[in-house]
Amino acid sequence: MTDWRRTAFLSRTFTATAMGACLVVGCGVVPGGSGGSGDTITVMTFAPQDTRATNMPGMPGMAKAYEAWVNAKGGINGHKLRVLTCNEKNTANGAADCARKAIAEKAVAVVGSYSQHGRAFMAPLEGEGIPFIGGYGVSSEEFQSTLSYPVNGGQPVLLAGAGHQLGRACSQVALVRPDTLAGDSMPVLLNAGLKANKMPEASDIRAAEDSGDYLPQAREALADSSGGKEKEKGCVTAVLGERTETFFDAFRRADDKHRNPQISSVLGSVSQALVDRTGGKESPFEGAYLTSWYPVSGDPLWQPMRKVISEYAFGNDAVDPDDSGTQTTWIAYTVLSETLKRFKSGEDVTARKVARMLNQSEPVPTGGLTPDLSWRYKDMRAVAGFPRIVNGRVTFQIVQAGRLVAQQGEQSMDMTQTLEQAPRTA
Repeated sequence: MTDWRRTAFLSRTFTATAMGACLVVGCGVVPGGSGGSGDTITVMTFAPQDTRATNMPGMPGMAKAYEAWVNAKGGINGHKLRVLTCNEKNTANGAADCARKAIAEKAVAVVGSYSQHGRAFMAPLEGEGIPFIGGYGVSSEEFQSTLSYPVNGGQPVLLAGAGHQLGRACSQVALVRPDTLAGDSMPVLLNAGLKANKMPEASDIRAAEDSGDYLPQAREALADSSGGKEKEKGCVTAVLGERTETFFDAFRRADDKHRNPQISSVLGSVSQALVDRTGGKESPFEGAYLTSWYPVSGDPLWQPMRKVISEYAFGNDAVDPDDSGTQTTWIAYTVLSETLKRFKSGEDVTARKVARMLNQSEPVPTGGLTPDLSWRYKDMRAVAGFPRIVNGRVTFQIVQAGRLVAQQGEQSMDMTQTLEQAPRTA
């Protein structure tokens, strides 16, 4: 046999042998496998953008800024970070599509993301062993799935916290909330905080999430919050995402008798950017009560995040350091970074290994922005429907002179015990 024929024969033999081995043991990346080639780790952040309802462009924007910053420093534990982003579109199909993209791109985690459609995205991620780190907390699956690692208490603690805040100031409360699956749990959660302050349940006013006219709901809220005791006002709280502004605009027009009930909301539905855009000190939100998961945006603890945004967001106005979505994504990526640093040098990083590290590791610090976070079995809480709430802390804020500031005389509170006593909602 000539040399060239011998070479071709050996090449074909090697190829056939390798293909046969692939058929037996499998080649390439298996489910939950490495999140990229070489020393690159791939993750994803998804959120709705350019929709008629709630939009969270600051979350993928913050993720890309974090990617640029951390790679400029040499990566994380020797690995370059590759961040994929996806428009979730506020639909179940959009959420599922983002999850499938994360799987196709071999992401080792989905980090700092927003979606109301927990069932649509968690099932695909669970099938591939991909952890969901630091969701915004608007779907119950984020507090139920064993592959979800929340950094805050989501809407459950915000609503319970709002109940505490309003229960100390008002005699009657009206809640305006979206007529959606996520919105259906809101009255139960708010009432848990009201009950803890011996207050009657709030009236439940449903509204279309993407409506352009909330005047009927505004009139109903005014009627239901007339205030039953002398020198006490009724309270109206609206949790409608970006449409909260639209509702309170209708509410002001409906209040023709100037009853001026105390208005309130939660971070995410009302933000510093909204107060600025609607007049600052002259904003109709002046004096509004708010509950949040985190310290006020002016707290020095946020300075590292602000520095990264100013240097690496490249003028992306969507990345607002005062926005709770941006803040949640920053904290989620802090958790990811701290977790990856706990891998041995040179160790292959896979989705299943990341999840195992999160399940077994000591608490993860977040620079004081939250309590140290841990998702070990012993850290789970006895909250019906939300067992994976490991951070039940809320802060109480008020719009004062056009700025969101800490409410005087109010300390941050842990809502875990309040939620443990609430009826099951999911």
